[in-house]
Amino acid sequence: MPLDILALAAHRDDVEQTCAGTLLKMSERGYSTGILDLTRGEMGTRGTTEDRAREATEAARILKVSWRQALDIPDGRVENTWENRLKVARVIREQRPRVLILPYWQGRHPDHYTASVLGYEASFLAGLAKLELAVGSQPSATSGITANEPAPHRPFKIIYASLYHDVRPTFVVDITEQFEARLASLMAYKSQFTDQQAGSGIFPAEKEIRARVESMARFYGMLGGVTYAEPFVQKEVGLVDDVLAIPVKSI
Repeated sequence: MPLDILALAAHRDDVEQTCAGTLLKMSERGYSTGILDLTRGEMGTRGTTEDRAREATEAARILKVSWRQALDIPDGRVENTWENRLKVARVIREQRPRVLILPYWQGRHPDHYTASVLGYEASFLAGLAKLELAVGSQPSATSGITANEPAPHRPFKIIYASLYHDVRPTFVVDITEQFEARLASLMAYKSQFTDQQAGSGIFPAEKEIRARVESMARFYGMLGGVTYAEPFVQKEVGLVDDVLAIPVKSI
């Protein structure tokens, strides 16, 4: 079964910090959701790849996602290469999402903003009928997909989870009912967010995490007139059929 929504991020726990409430809400509405983590977290200050894998599985259970996978792109070295675009394009063809959630294209961490551009360009490549997905292959005007390769596919809509960057969102998603589970999915990463000596100067104290997560969710909720929300940006102009049905009052 194809996915309705696929969220792509550089690291395990990125999705949980930016758009987990939205994924859970969509799952609860009957849509199939998935997460693609580009790396396995081997460069993280805290925890091991095995820790992160177990925690990612638990977080996926909390968020009711139907599919999750991590690629083998090196942590700290997410690069927009031809080989990496092919790896992501294969997932897009195999999972066939209608909506793709990407990180915002600006941010502090190079892996995050590179993942954004990589995901977009891989989505474009995934729709090329003559593209071969074997890593190392080059585009050819005469080659094409074989019977063993998934058919070309592009997401209908790409939206960007903008929580990592100070930008006014195009829209926000009300996650008031999903907030506690969203927080629980983040705290499933015990190797990352419990108090410990390693990374103590980088990571917030555990008692501060809820306050920070809640403050951000309340801020974006305020913009949308709800309690808690997650922010997103889309590059396209929105289309409205009924101006009387536009949500969020102006004054």
